[in-house]
Amino acid sequence: MFDWSVITQNLDLLGWGLLVTLRYTVIACLLGLVIGLVIALAQLSPLRVTRMAGMLFVEFFRNVPLLVWLLWSYYALPIFAGIRISREAAGILALSLYGAAYYAEILRAGIQALDHGQGDAAKALGMSPLQAMYRIILPQAFRQMIPPLAGQTIIQMKNTTLLSVITIPDLLYQASYISSFTYRPMEVYTAVGIIFLIILVPSNYLARRLELRNH
Repeated sequence: MFDWSVITQNLDLLGWGLLVTLRYTVIACLLGLVIGLVIALAQLSPLRVTRMAGMLFVEFFRNVPLLVWLLWSYYALPIFAGIRISREAAGILALSLYGAAYYAEILRAGIQALDHGQGDAAKALGMSPLQAMYRIILPQAFRQMIPPLAGQTIIQMKNTTLLSVITIPDLLYQASYISSFTYRPMEVYTAVGIIFLIILVPSNYLARRLELRNH
C-alpha cells in the first residue's frame, strides 16, 4: 500500500526541488524567447548569409536531443574548448539554446502569417524595416503566437526534468534522492507526477482557451 507519510515527511526537499525547477523554467524561457526572436528575425533577413545562419541554428539545436546538449555543455566544453562551466550555467545554456530553436520557428511562422500589407503600410509611413517590425508587425503577430508560445513554455518546464543528469537539484533529482533512502519510489514519483499535473493542466487549459479566442 501507498505510504503517503513519505511525502509529508519530505515536503521540504520536494518544495525546494520545485522552486529550482520553476527558476530554471523561467530563466530558460526568457532567454530562449530573446534568442529565438533574434534567430527568427535572422531567418527573415533579406541577406542570404543571415538567413542561412538562422536556419542552421534552428536545425543544429532542434535535431539533437536536449539530453545530449546538457551532457555536452557540462562535460565536453571543458575537454574540447577548455571552457570550465558550472552545472547551473550548463543547464541554463542548454535549455535556453534548445528552447530558442523552437521559439524561433514559432516566431518566424507568426510573423510570416501576418498580412504583408501591414509591412507595406509601415513602409509608406516612412518607417524603417526595424521600426515596422517592432512597432507594427510584432505587436499584431504576437497575439496569434500566444498559444504555441505557451505550449512550448509548458514543454520547457517538462524539459527541466533532465537537469538531474548533471546533478542540478530540481524536482526529479530530489525525488531520486528521497527514493534512495526511503526505498519508496512509487510514492515519491507519483507525487512528482501530481505536482506537474497541478501546474501544467491549468496551463494547458489556458493555452487552449487563448487559441480558441484567437480563432
